[in-house]
Order: sequence, then structure tokens, then C-alpha cells
Amino acid sequence: MSTAKPRTPAGTLELLPLDQIAFQDMLDTIRRNYERFGFLPVETPAFELSEMLLTKSGGETERQVYFVQSTGSLKRGEAPELALRFDLTVPLARYVAEHEHALSFPFRRYQMQRVYRGESAQRGRFREFYQCDIDVVGKDELSIRYDAEVVAVIASVFRELAVGRFTIQLNNRKLMRGFFERVGIADVEQQTLVLREVDKLDKRGADYVRRTLTGEGFGLPDERVDEILAFIAMRSSGHAHALDLLAGIGGGNAQLESGLAELGEVLRLVKAFGVPESAYALNFSIARGLDYYTGTVYETILDDHPQIGSVCSGGRYDNLASHYTRSRLPGVGISIGATRLYWQLREAGLIGTAQSSVQVLVTQMDAGLMPVYLDLATQLRQAGINTEVVLDSGKLGKQLKYASKSGIRFAVILGEAEVARSVVQIKDLAKEEQFEVPRAELVKALRVEIEQAQALGELRRGPRGAQP
Repeated sequence: MSTAKPRTPAGTLELLPLDQIAFQDMLDTIRRNYERFGFLPVETPAFELSEMLLTKSGGETERQVYFVQSTGSLKRGEAPELALRFDLTVPLARYVAEHEHALSFPFRRYQMQRVYRGESAQRGRFREFYQCDIDVVGKDELSIRYDAEVVAVIASVFRELAVGRFTIQLNNRKLMRGFFERVGIADVEQQTLVLREVDKLDKRGADYVRRTLTGEGFGLPDERVDEILAFIAMRSSGHAHALDLLAGIGGGNAQLESGLAELGEVLRLVKAFGVPESAYALNFSIARGLDYYTGTVYETILDDHPQIGSVCSGGRYDNLASHYTRSRLPGVGISIGATRLYWQLREAGLIGTAQSSVQVLVTQMDAGLMPVYLDLATQLRQAGINTEVVLDSGKLGKQLKYASKSGIRFAVILGEAEVARSVVQIKDLAKEEQFEVPRAELVKALRVEIEQAQALGELRRGPRGAQP
């Protein structure tokens, strides 16, 4: 009988336990910051009804969708009625429309789940990956103040992730469309096409954008392209400079003036939220490729690792659920592609293998003392100390080697001699030191050792950074 070679599907990220802990720590940090700003958790099914998920026929999105079909329906030749979600925004739109009358508005939700896309298999591109989203959805209207709050959330997340300096780049699509109108590009569809090309400036350079806009398909005059390139090349350095840039643009039409006013208000509120000036800047080439963005847009880059690209993006949209309800539901939100972010940070050497979540191993010296070992482990767990017990017999050296390889810092050793004297041996495997404590003081002694190791960064903390 032949055996299949074990291998993971292309486009998936499967981690060893200590790497999984590092990834989980990143997710916990993101979740903690979302909750800190008052966002509530939501989960939706991995698959949606196809008619809900694919509200538009054709396009790149539909070509990347994984459809879900039972073997029974396959045999009957039926079209699949279910599809795996390709992002968290479409499920959110369906969720808000379906539960509209049970929700309180503005509705503030965060969602951290896997999504699925039929990407071409290549290094760093994933077909299954985590997205970590927040959105604020209003009923009929939503204040521009929420656009500024989102910047504060992004800053809080990446400050705590401790991955170095970062910049949240801001722009406004009303401002962009108004500027295009001022230079003579009045057609809305052409504005959308130009926006998509402008968004490629930082990735492909000004020469590429110039060739595209003056070439076949656009055919814009050189002088008009010069104006566009000069405009989208503008970047701010500091809060006052950002406001000066806006003041120098001038008006000319209602959309441009609305975009200028909104972006100016966002800047003033971002400062009031306490976001450091070094953490945000204007970038007039940021447009975001998705057409549903209508106002403020965001992209976040790591200053020392720009090759990673945007690590957090999003923006304002006028009507989240227009395909599902007649209610007007404007909103603003951002998304962090956590799987890609983790992979990129690990590749850049900014994140490494984590420490084990197990803090203590209770070894086995005598199988007859198993009730004693289990009682010690129960005491430690009740004290908030993560504890594993050796349940199989074996040499002590082998048990200690297992602890070291697994990243467990402390071992508790207890044999008949220790039981007779009511003492316990504690071995610090990192320092290769061993000491004896009264059995009644085991919890207290380990607390002291663990807290000292945590203070020095030699041992990971408990859930949400709590001390044991």
C-alpha cells in the first residue's frame, strides 16, 4: 500500500508551535487594541451564499473565489450555492443589513478571521489568510471624526507591535476627484481609471504613471500629466506642513473643497487624539484601488522596511450595504492582513520564535507518586502558572531535555526523599541552577522566579500581558 507524501496546500501558512505562539501574540495585540477603542467582536461563517457574496458578475474578484459544493450537488450537476468569503467587508455588509434593527448605531465592530482567495501560487502570496478588520458603520450619516479615530487605532496597534517607525499615509478621494475635475478630467469613469494608475506611483514610479496616462487608452496631454504628477508627488513632513499643503491647493469646485475640508478636519482631530506627528503624513498618490472608497483613505508603511508595502489600509465609504438594503449605511474602516504581515516581519527579521506558553514542567521520578505530581500541578495552575506534567515514565535527564527543547523554563523535581522531607526541587533550565524549597512554598517561590524572568524579558507573560 503506497503512502501519500505529507505536504501543505500551496498558499497556506502552517507554523511550528513556538512560531504559532508568536503569530498568536500578534493577533492578541491587534485584538487588545481594537477592544481598547471600544470595538465589539463579530464572526461570520467561512462561506456565504453565492448570491450574497457575488453581488456583481465577472471581474477579478469572482475569478479568485473558491466555491463550496457538496458531493451530492456535484453529482447532480448543480451550480454551487455557497462560496468562501474573499474578504470581511462583504460579509459585514450582509451582516449589518440582516441585523440592522437589532444593532446600535454607530455600529463598531472588529472581526479577525480567515479569508480565501484563489491567488497564483508564489512566495509571500496566500490563498488562506487572516484579516483583522475594524469598521464604524452609521445610519444615514457618520461624522468625519470617526475617520480620525481610525488613525489613532492604527497608531496604537503598531506602536504596541513594536516593529519600528511607521507612517500612516492619508489622502481623500473627494480631493483627488475634485483636483482631476479642475485640470479638465470631468468624466467620473475616467477619474476612476486615473485614480487606479495614480495609486501605483510609489510601487512603479513616476515614469510608469506618465507613460500610462499619456499612452493609448488615456491619451492625456503632457501638460495635464505634468500637473497630475506634480500634485500626487506632494508629501507632508509634520502636522503644520500638512495643513500648509492643504491651504496651498486652493479650490475650484465643490468636490475639491469638500475633500480639503474633510482632510483638514481629520488632521486636526488626529492631533487631538494624541497621535505623534511622526506617525502620520499626507500622500496625494494614495487612492486605494477599490472603487467603493469615497472619502478619507489610509495606507500604513514601516519606515525602515518600505519594501514590505502597506501593512494596514482602508478608508471611508458612502454606503456599505447598498446591495442588501435600502437604508443608507456610511462607514469607515481598515484592514490588517495579519498572515502576510507576520510572514513579512519574520522574513525581515523583525519577529522571531516566541517563548513557550508553558512555564513549569512537573517531572516524574516515581510512578507511585503520580497523585502527588498531579496535586502539585493543580496548585500551580490554580495560581495562574501554566504547568505540564510528565505522564510517561522515563529517565529524568530525558525529561529535562524535553523541557529545554520545548522552551519550558522551570522544572519541578520530587522523589521519595523530597516527599519524606516535605520539600521540592526547582530547576531553572536556562541558568542551569537548582534549588530546594519547602513544598508549602512552591507556588510562592515559582512566582518570584517567573516574575524576575518576565521582568528581564526571559519568559513570556500570561494572557493579555497579565502576571501570574
